[in-house]
Amino acid sequence: MFTPLKSALILGGSVRTKLWRGLVSSCSGNVDFSHAVIGGGIVGLSIAFELSKIAGNRVVLIEKNTAPGLETSSRNSEVIHAGLYYPPDSLKTQLCLEGNNIIYTELTQLKTGVEWNKCGKWIVAQNGHEAAYLNKLYEKASRQLNLPVEMISSSFARQKEPYVEVKAAALSSPTSGIISSHSLIQYLITNLDINGVDVAIGTELIGMNYNRGAGYELLCKSVVNSSDETVEICVENVINAGGLFAHTISNMLLPEHRHKQQYFGKGNYFALSGRPSAPVNRLVYPVPPQNGQSLGTHLTIDMDGQIRFGPDLEFVSSPSDYEVNSSNMEHALRAIRNYYPHVAAQDLQPAYSGIRPKLGQPGDKTFKDFYICEEDGFPGFVNLLGIESPGLTSSLAIGRYVRKIYHG
Repeated sequence: MFTPLKSALILGGSVRTKLWRGLVSSCSGNVDFSHAVIGGGIVGLSIAFELSKIAGNRVVLIEKNTAPGLETSSRNSEVIHAGLYYPPDSLKTQLCLEGNNIIYTELTQLKTGVEWNKCGKWIVAQNGHEAAYLNKLYEKASRQLNLPVEMISSSFARQKEPYVEVKAAALSSPTSGIISSHSLIQYLITNLDINGVDVAIGTELIGMNYNRGAGYELLCKSVVNSSDETVEICVENVINAGGLFAHTISNMLLPEHRHKQQYFGKGNYFALSGRPSAPVNRLVYPVPPQNGQSLGTHLTIDMDGQIRFGPDLEFVSSPSDYEVNSSNMEHALRAIRNYYPHVAAQDLQPAYSGIRPKLGQPGDKTFKDFYICEEDGFPGFVNLLGIESPGLTSSLAIGRYVRKIYHG
């Protein structure tokens, strides 16, 4: 669907080449687009989709990779979260609950082609301390969030999932599930095309400037050829949905004392080789570790019922460090055996890794909410940082949240 455009950009969808100039010096004339979305992950695609629904909007999406969704969007657990873990008044809870509802009520596979399975999830406790944590989680989920959770005994758990070890109790979350991120990406791309959004693939934003009263100048270059040719466009509004690189984009514009920082939390995933001899029919999570920065190495199933485990958490210096750290497999195996004792070392194999943009540095146990706001002094510039889990579940709701910033 993507075809090259002569002025160093690659565009897809309905290409309006007359809007793309060569190198220009300022936004003194008419703007080229009403909104530019930077970043073509699921969050950026969702925002562009929502903005394209508004009559009169002219939207361009700029993505530096050669296809949308190649980073965090396609390198995760593909879990549909229920919204259990976060403070009730946080954006993470609000947008996760809304996103969960959108998936199950609006994205029917027959209508949209998006594949999901509302398989449910257990969070398992192996001792009294962990069971006390689950009881508090149950109270919050059932009383404050009105979620249909249930505490189940270890004996009942053995009847339902004989291969899952539950020594104390489990919290059952029936509104958790799994989704094919690829099918969701394809659904969004198709709708961007239908709605006339220009999609600039293989195009990197290398500079940005704000001219008060005139809009934003975006300097872009192609990353798919060796040309140094650049193109400058003028837009009224900019949405920074750059994922792992969102802080770099933000710092192009904001003054130094307002610069942002994200940290790269790498998670390794390990697959169960072959068909599982001890099958499991739902997601299985441990009680979250005390580091406060992850939900622990959990068991997920894909759309074909294949079991995989992950992610663990290690901070890395590069957002491109996707090599699976096999040295972590022994630690992962010990964590997995706490709730799935039927696995041996030879049953696991490295699968893939993903990197999450985290607002907390290593050792920081404080809760970090999604950062989504229109920056003071830069009207129309909406910044999104720290969009990690539950970002996939929340993505469509994030799109609607950003649309409301502009259109109420």
